[in-house]
Amino acid sequence: MINKTVAVNDAIYDYLLSNSLREQEVLVQLRNANVHQPRADFQIAPEEGQFLQLLTRALRVRRAIEVGVFTGYSSLCIALAMPPDGKIVACDVSEEFTSIARRFWEQAGVLHKFDLRLGAALETLDGLIAEGQSGTYDFAFIDADKVNYINYYERAVALVRPGGIIGIDNTLWNGYVADPAKVDTDTMAIRRLNRHILEDDRVQVFLLPIADGLTLALKLN
Repeated sequence: MINKTVAVNDAIYDYLLSNSLREQEVLVQLRNANVHQPRADFQIAPEEGQFLQLLTRALRVRRAIEVGVFTGYSSLCIALAMPPDGKIVACDVSEEFTSIARRFWEQAGVLHKFDLRLGAALETLDGLIAEGQSGTYDFAFIDADKVNYINYYERAVALVRPGGIIGIDNTLWNGYVADPAKVDTDTMAIRRLNRHILEDDRVQVFLLPIADGLTLALKLN
C-alpha cells in the first residue's frame, strides 16, 4: 500500500473510465461534437463531469452559477443532476460557442434551467450581488480566463450560501504550477489563486488531482 495519490498512467485511466464512467448519451454526443472545435481543450474531462453530477446531487443543488460555458458540457452535467426546478446562471462572452450549448441543453430537455448571460462575467456576478442574491446559491463552477480567477472566486464566495461549494477547474494547470520555471501569466495567476484559497479561513479547501486539477472550496459561514 502507498500513502499518496496513485499516478494515473494510460492503463489506469482506461480502467477508471471503464469501471466508473456513466456518461449520458447527450453528453457523449456533445463531447464528440467538440472534437473539431478550435478550442476543444476548453471542455472538461468526462470523469470530471461525472464528479460534478455526483456533487450536484449530494448537495441537492437547486441554484448554481457557472463562469465559463464554452459549448456547455460542464453546465449540462450539472443541469442533468439538478431537480426540475433547478436554475443555473451561465456566464460567457461567446455567442458562437454558447449557441452550441443551447442546442444540446434543449436536446437534453434542460434549457428551461438556464439563465445564459452573455458579457463580462465579473459584471454579471457584481450585478447578482447588487440585486441582493449573496448567499443564495448552492454551487458555483469556475472555468474561464485564468487572470480573473481570484476575482471570480471572491464573487462566488459572496454568492454561495454557507455549506455551498465553489469548484474551480485547471488548478494543476498541466503540472505547470509545480514547475518554478513556468512564469507565464496564466500559471502565475493560478498559483496566486491556489495560495489565496489555502489561506482563506472562510472556506475548507481541497485540491483534487482529477483531470487538470479541481479545487473545491466549502463555504463555512
